[in-house]
Amino acid sequence: MIKTNSLSAWIAATRPYSLVNSLILIMVASSLAWHDGGLRPVVALLCLGFAMLMQTLANLVNDYCDFKKGTDNDERLGPPRAMAQGFITERAMRRGIVLTAVAGCLTGCGLLWFGSWQLIFVGLACLVFACLYTAGPYPLAYHGWGDVAVIVFFGLVPVGFTYGLQTAAWNYRLLLVALACGLAIDTMLMINNYRDREGDRRSGKRTVVVLFGERFGRTAYLVLGFAAVACCLPLAVGGHSFIWVTAAYLPLHVATWRKMTAIGHGRELNVCLGLTARNITLFGLLLTLGILL
Repeated sequence: MIKTNSLSAWIAATRPYSLVNSLILIMVASSLAWHDGGLRPVVALLCLGFAMLMQTLANLVNDYCDFKKGTDNDERLGPPRAMAQGFITERAMRRGIVLTAVAGCLTGCGLLWFGSWQLIFVGLACLVFACLYTAGPYPLAYHGWGDVAVIVFFGLVPVGFTYGLQTAAWNYRLLLVALACGLAIDTMLMINNYRDREGDRRSGKRTVVVLFGERFGRTAYLVLGFAAVACCLPLAVGGHSFIWVTAAYLPLHVATWRKMTAIGHGRELNVCLGLTARNITLFGLLLTLGILL
């Protein structure tokens, strides 16, 4: 039994399994920086810390807001949420959100030593996104913009600026790699929304699966994985001849999609959530390997 506001409760609230995504983003960006002769380990570590804190902030805000809106209730199909289970009190969660935001800002300030003052606006954008994903008068996740937000802030922004801060350069390969990461990570949101489509519809959360239907959700999940690999393949022209190894991700992605289609609905889809997390990790490792080789 998890005690209220205990360390175990806070660890559960941060959703440690999801933080692997941040590690993948920084790892891919830094491997590309290394390939281009610009790896700066201190910058990479600061970017990793900032990315993880921003993702933790988004997770805590999501936990708090979904509980307050009634989206997380006794009928929830996904993994237990901290506030809905009574692991963390409302007052403690609000404090945790503020402290995480402050820690993220302080970490981001460290990056100012390696870049221009305009980075402040990038950091503020990440902070605002982490909150407005499920909070505010127009929560993105509740109006069908969740997938776009994930591709931008779990792909283009972290990969782009992690690479840019280390190399002071931008190129088409960076854009393709960043987009590939965002598309792959969005499969996790898609399986979540596919599983929760009925409850989301009842609570007024209009995800793309709610807006466009179950078949769209299934198809989009499959297409996202293929699109992620397709973004990588043009890098072979730019000197990354081993980038084809990312295609080894597809058999597992397709197998997970088939299982997802066979199960269809209910808590049993949580197994596909775990498999999707595994697939994303594999994709990140393969992409890193393809860049380094």
